[in-house]
Amino acid sequence: MLSSSTPSSLRLHQPTRPHRRRPPSPPASHQFRSPASSVASRRHLPSVRTRRGGGGTIRAIDAAQPFDYESRAAGLLEERQRLKIAIVGFGNFGQFLARTFARQGHTLLAHSRSDYSSVAASLGASYFQDPHDLCECHPDVVLLATSILSAEAVLRTLPLHRLRRNTLFVDVLSVKEFPKNLLLTSLPEDFDVICTHPMFGPESARDGWDGLPFVFDRVRVGDCPARRARADVFLNIFEREGCRMVEMPCADHDAHAAETQFLTHTVGRMLATLDLQPTPIDTKGYETLLRLVDNTCSDSFDLYNGLFMYNKNSTELLNRLESAMDSVKKRLFDGLHEVLRKQLFEGKASRPTNKNAGDVRRKPLLLEGKASPSPPTPNNTAVHLK
Repeated sequence: MLSSSTPSSLRLHQPTRPHRRRPPSPPASHQFRSPASSVASRRHLPSVRTRRGGGGTIRAIDAAQPFDYESRAAGLLEERQRLKIAIVGFGNFGQFLARTFARQGHTLLAHSRSDYSSVAASLGASYFQDPHDLCECHPDVVLLATSILSAEAVLRTLPLHRLRRNTLFVDVLSVKEFPKNLLLTSLPEDFDVICTHPMFGPESARDGWDGLPFVFDRVRVGDCPARRARADVFLNIFEREGCRMVEMPCADHDAHAAETQFLTHTVGRMLATLDLQPTPIDTKGYETLLRLVDNTCSDSFDLYNGLFMYNKNSTELLNRLESAMDSVKKRLFDGLHEVLRKQLFEGKASRPTNKNAGDVRRKPLLLEGKASPSPPTPNNTAVHLK
């Protein structure tokens, strides 16, 4: 029998369960990380010391905030190495250069008289039919890649006032004195000018640019670190591809180019008029001549004409080439005449026999491709009756 007691003195005893401490849940930023990433992240986590007091919790940060200055500096440097290049004249050679520019990560703009919008899109370039729209994009570099004959007319269509006042202009024409004078007289004085000539093209550089000559002349580059750096970045495009960088004044380039490029094109054009064809017994030298014809005639005649019209050294070279041809012909014919003189005069003075006389008479005619009559004999002597 239970004794009565007051409610306050009644105590109920229930079995107690052991208290389980739950581990703290990791922050959301640490979820779904691999062990390697967790180790890497702990390297950047600040060390935190806590001290509990009566008024609250005090936290102290002993390490710097996580920030990768090196990667950001490298990113800024890489971004500075990228240029916005506007190619004016997006024909065969302009597209050839654009492929390498795009592969190196430069931003490309394109403009031409013909519609190359689809080609530009395939290369990742923005195409502008209107030169005003092109210039309003404020390119770092304007690359003049037109033909020599149309360079002046195309340059005058560009609204220069829409460009930045220190824009860099670069030409890639095959002559150098003409574009140098054209750019210096047509552009504002604040614009930078570099005249260049890649001594190769789509055919000769189909396997890459390594070892091929690239001629350039810093005609006018402002005395400013940023403008000098921009010029160096552009030239570095060709240096990165392995080109042999040749810094040379424009006048010296034209003197050398007349004896190399213009002479090569002239000989190739002359051989093309002969309609040479491969034969079953081609020699290595003949195969070289056939390749020369293919390489030179693959370029337009306007290029060859421009090499003649806009290089003052070309006329002198043509005269020298014609004189050299006359000299070779004279040497050949002088030797031929000497042989004929000996046959005609020395053979006559020695009074050869009938057999030898027939041979002497026959030799000059054989040189001309004619058969000489046989010497008279009793069997072939004609009898004329009156």
